[in-house]
Amino acid sequence: MKARYSVIVPMYNEEEVIQHTYERLRKVMDECGDSYELVFVNDGSRDRTAEIMRGISSRDEHVKLIDFSRNFGHQVAITAGMDYAEGQAVVVIDADLQDPPEVILQMIAKWKEGYEVVYAKRLKRHGETLFKKVTAKLFYRLLSSMTSVEIPTDTGDFRLIDRKVCDVLRGLKEKNRYVRGLVSWVGFRQTMVEYVREERFAGETKYPLKKMIRFALDGITSFSHKPLKIASYIGFFLSFSSFLYLFFVLFQKLFTSWTVPGWASIVGVNLLFNGIVLMLLGVIGEYIGRIYDESKDRPLYIVRETKGYHDGEIDDKREDNYDGR
Repeated sequence: MKARYSVIVPMYNEEEVIQHTYERLRKVMDECGDSYELVFVNDGSRDRTAEIMRGISSRDEHVKLIDFSRNFGHQVAITAGMDYAEGQAVVVIDADLQDPPEVILQMIAKWKEGYEVVYAKRLKRHGETLFKKVTAKLFYRLLSSMTSVEIPTDTGDFRLIDRKVCDVLRGLKEKNRYVRGLVSWVGFRQTMVEYVREERFAGETKYPLKKMIRFALDGITSFSHKPLKIASYIGFFLSFSSFLYLFFVLFQKLFTSWTVPGWASIVGVNLLFNGIVLMLLGVIGEYIGRIYDESKDRPLYIVRETKGYHDGEIDDKREDNYDGR
């Protein structure tokens, strides 16, 4: 019998928490009263995460493991889980237990009411630094103001999607993926449940500042061309200002005697404008880099090993992965 519910759990170096995550998910899904599968995606962990999940999968037929050949990234791990999930409703939840698995039951209730996407909105964020809270709030508002797609604020990847939504997402081929943005872009009937985000159960955050910045860039460049427009506006403004300044310099030279020879002003202006030009080239380069990634047409991920799947199922999934991915 096919599972009615699929729960996707991306993992990266989660050996301290993954046993507890499995136990809480198993308890919650047993309460729902329908068939289910727990799809754990190991995103190239360097600790014992994959080993622990292999043992659990061998004891529990509900548990399936997808083990990547290396680290491909959190959003790609979610995408792989969607490729392999067979449930009529698909839930995405991180392994760190900051998102309470018990909220899944509320999502299922909303899904049964007819909603096709149920996302979880954070009311509070426990255990996070003031810097993380402030930057997250600013990012969501900035992204909302720059895109034509309405992406809910204060939400992460913790959500439930219907089978038809999952199938549509699987057909989207871009490499630099921002899953929560793609879910908003595809539409369908959407609603939310509210919850309090808990402190991480164990281990360290997998999104340090560098990855957060990269993630923000993926979100903005995937759903907005406004940075390119802003670059054009800045370039036009600076060109116009430079033209006016040129008239001012010529006026000083021809009609006054109080020009001061020297290099200070020249060097200062050159540094300012060269810095701005390099900044604008960087914005353009971000978009060109993404075009380059798309043109290579490499698969999104490579699976080294799976547990809990039959051979025929795996062959189908492999074809899906390499057919345009």
